[in-house]
Order: sequence, then C-alpha cells, then structure tokens
Amino acid sequence: MPEQTTGSRPTLEAVAARAGVSRATASRVVNGGAGVRPPLVDKVRQAVEELGYVPNQAARTLVTRRNGAVAVIIAEPEFRIFSDPFFEQQVRGISRELTAYDSQLVLLWVEGPGDYDRIARYLGGGHVDGALAFSLHNDDELPAIIRRVQVPTVFGGRPGWPGAASELAVPYVDCDNRGGAREAVRHLVSLGRRHIAHIAGPRDQTSALDRIDGYRDVLLDADPELVRQGDFTADSGARAMAELLDRRPGLDAVFAANDLMASGALRTLRERGRRVPQDVALVGFDDMASVVETTDPALTTVRQDIEGMGRLMVRLLMRVLNEGEPGAGAPASVITPTTLVRRASA
Repeated sequence: MPEQTTGSRPTLEAVAARAGVSRATASRVVNGGAGVRPPLVDKVRQAVEELGYVPNQAARTLVTRRNGAVAVIIAEPEFRIFSDPFFEQQVRGISRELTAYDSQLVLLWVEGPGDYDRIARYLGGGHVDGALAFSLHNDDELPAIIRRVQVPTVFGGRPGWPGAASELAVPYVDCDNRGGAREAVRHLVSLGRRHIAHIAGPRDQTSALDRIDGYRDVLLDADPELVRQGDFTADSGARAMAELLDRRPGLDAVFAANDLMASGALRTLRERGRRVPQDVALVGFDDMASVVETTDPALTTVRQDIEGMGRLMVRLLMRVLNEGEPGAGAPASVITPTTLVRRASA
C-alpha cells in the first residue's frame, strides 16, 4: 500500500502504512488513546518520527476532547507581573510542567475590571482544557466566573472568600505561610531582639494574612505601632520602613512579608544610617534569587519553593481533568513546607 501524503505533509494513513497497522490504531496512538499493545505503540511512534508527521489539532481534539492548552490567570496588572520575580518563577514552573504534558500555556492577566468579561468569554469559549489562577484578592470576580463557566481550575494560594472550598470544590497549592512567619520571628527573638516590627502584605490576600498571624503567634503582645502595611513591592517596603522608624525609632528587628519589601526596607535603613544587622536585623519571605543575591548584606529569608508550587498546580489540574478515568480521584489541596535560610542580615 503506498504511503499517502498531502503535498509534502505526511498523513495519518501514511503513518499507519509505515507502521503496518490500521488507521484506527495509528489514530489511537497519535492522539493518546488507550488499548493499543506496547509493540504497536512503538511502531507507530517510530513511523511518526521517520515521516515527520504532525497531528491535526482539530482531529486530535475530537478524539481526546482536549485542546492542549491551559489558561494561566494572574489577578494582577501587567506591570506587577513583569516586575515581580515571584510571578516569573511560578510561571516558569507551570510552563515547564505543561511542556511535559504536551500542553500550551495561555497567559491572561487583570489590568482592570473590564478584563473580567474578556476572561469569562475566553474561558467559556472552550479554548482551554482548564485554568490555573493565582494572586487572587478577596473581592476578585474570578471565582464567580469559574463557577459560571465550569472550567476545571486549580488555585495558587489558599482561597480566602467565604465558602470558597465548599462552593467550588477547587484544589489549591500554597506554602505554609503562617508556619514560615513564625519561624522567622522566632529566629529574631533568639537573636535577642525585643522590638520586632512587621511589614505586612495586602490584607485582601490570604498569604499576607497568614504571615501576620504567624508574627502575632510569636509576639502575642506586639505593639500595633510596630506593624505597617505594604503591597508586596519594594517601594512599599521602603515607605513602611520609614513610617516604622518615625513612630518607633528604637525598633531592633523587622520581618517583611516578602523579599521585595525587605529590599525596600533595607534601602530605607541604609538612608537613615541604621546598620544591618548590628542595629536592625532583617528577615524577608520567599528566597527569590534575583532579590536576595543583590542585597547587601545578604538577606535572611523564609524559602518557599515557588517554581515547584507552579509544577504542583499543573499536576493537580491534570488530575482534575482525568477524573473519571481508572485510578483517578479528586485531588486534595497541597500545603508545601517552608525553610528559614540564614544569611548575614539576621
């Protein structure tokens, strides 16, 4: 039987002929179907490689009911996404894991309220197999959109809105924010520091709330004037540090809720003539290489595996997509551990 091609492009019939199998068998192998004996799978894959066959995506979608694409939704404006290394690391982990599943990443972000309609239309249009959503805020519209369009989803970060887990049954991946914060503050206490301030993140995000709770777990009678709020940016950390020094000039330690705010705090401390760690010990949260490797002194911080959490989000989503297949069940949410990394700043 002659091998068939369309112009210079090999066809599925040509693959079947080269492998010595039926077209139906070749189709099942190429499109990820089950029920084909391993020797025949090897023959078809070898034929695909020899001929340079590229599956037709439309036909593949009909067989697998998959688009081979996942929406990654970051509930932040563009300038935050491309200036904050946290998002870079998490998207890198997601991208690498999606590649292993032969799936494409479609990046969406929220520049303003009008973007929610665009995202809803896209998710509801059947363009993607599922979604990964992170950096959500308490008043975010994304949970309602996900409920309405019923797209399989995994959240990055513990959902904080009332009834989120029971209403949506959406798994999430997060780190032990509260435990990591406790470890950071206990370390500062062990150094003999007695006036420990906290630069908190936005109070409409659960990671920030969990970290301030961890701070208060250790310092039950903490002075409210030793807590100032930032927004996870370096500039907000610098401003919060200035306010703290103005209100409590005798402070001798600071726990910042992320590395960027810690770097901003360090800048202000240097401008005010405070030595780190001699006068003020400083601890951050995240252990982002692009930040901690540029601080002087090197930043003591709480490490979370940001890239690894992105990979876990993809794995959970694939389990959600495979529910109903033998051996597959609804995945549970995952809380990853944190570790204090001691360097020169504390």
